[in-house]
Amino acid sequence: MLKLKTILLGTALAAMAASAQAADKPLYGVLMKTLANPFWGAMEQGVKAGSDAAGVEYYLQAVESDQAAEPQLNACNTMLERKPAVLITAAINSTILLPCLKQANAMNIPVVDLDNNLDPQVTKDAGVNIAFHIGSDNTAAGAQGAEYLVGKLGKDAKGPVLVIEGLSGNITGSGKWVLFTNPRGSSSYGAAFTYSTRGRWGLEDYQDLMKAVDIAAARPDVDSTKMGVTGGSYGGFMTAWITTRTNRFKAAEADRMISNWWSWWGVSDVPGLTEFEFYGMPWERVALYDSLSPMRHVNNVKTPTLIVQSEEDHRTPMADAEQWFMALQKQKVPVEFVRYPRSTHDLSRTGEPWLLVDRLGRLRQWFDYWLK
Repeated sequence: MLKLKTILLGTALAAMAASAQAADKPLYGVLMKTLANPFWGAMEQGVKAGSDAAGVEYYLQAVESDQAAEPQLNACNTMLERKPAVLITAAINSTILLPCLKQANAMNIPVVDLDNNLDPQVTKDAGVNIAFHIGSDNTAAGAQGAEYLVGKLGKDAKGPVLVIEGLSGNITGSGKWVLFTNPRGSSSYGAAFTYSTRGRWGLEDYQDLMKAVDIAAARPDVDSTKMGVTGGSYGGFMTAWITTRTNRFKAAEADRMISNWWSWWGVSDVPGLTEFEFYGMPWERVALYDSLSPMRHVNNVKTPTLIVQSEEDHRTPMADAEQWFMALQKQKVPVEFVRYPRSTHDLSRTGEPWLLVDRLGRLRQWFDYWLK
């Protein structure tokens, strides 16, 4: 089961409304990702409910996807032209928005981070002040936001809370357990936890994942001889990495994968990710880019693997998936490679309905076959 996504939206708006130096009904700017994604569509409903409860008006701008770096900045700057009382961001890249957020500070517009994606150290170094952060990934993050609100409004404060829960029904529906974890390097436990894996992708995070698998495999109702592994984006990298480290999984499925950090850096639309995470560009950190690439260790892979990739994915482009497919094929490891047309990095969440259904069917069929 996915962790509850709890967003203390209505009370957050109420808190800011209480301190806003604006008109009787201030305007709030809300910047988030595409509303085509059901999660973000639901969040928009939360924004509306929260603003109604707080007695404020809002202006919402949703960028097409998390790949749209320039539109994010343009949308943010457009919001500032309307001089909102508060600028609220949700799951938007902090590095992209730094110039706009700094300008918001200069205009005395408080900035609120609704999804804990604005790294405190990055914003601090850039001289950007964030009014407060509210994480949406787990109870601890929600509690942190609640403590802030209680301090602002008092212990009797009331307001709507939006709770969104997702189920991995495609896999669980076929009678399989699904394990989700928060390994080191993921979000919701603070910046130190999130950035503890800089320069160490595939090390401590891999250890945490395997520890979680050990715990799950010890359950009497889990058959540890029939386990599979899957993930997308970072999870696609980690799926490939795991199969280079262990043969405990009988099947793997890699979505939007990364197999070679050198080639990925040259073709991705966000090369700045590894420039930050790996402390420089490939020629500056040769050993790091090389040793942390699954391709360097592909000779260890024995796990049957399904690769799923989108033709128009600019975040994790086709090249890495093609390399992984070729390498497994040459080693006679069972492998299938599915390429979806007219699809982006968001294929698991948005796109043409028949393509979404087809992908889910292939994932289920793959694991049904190899885990039988």
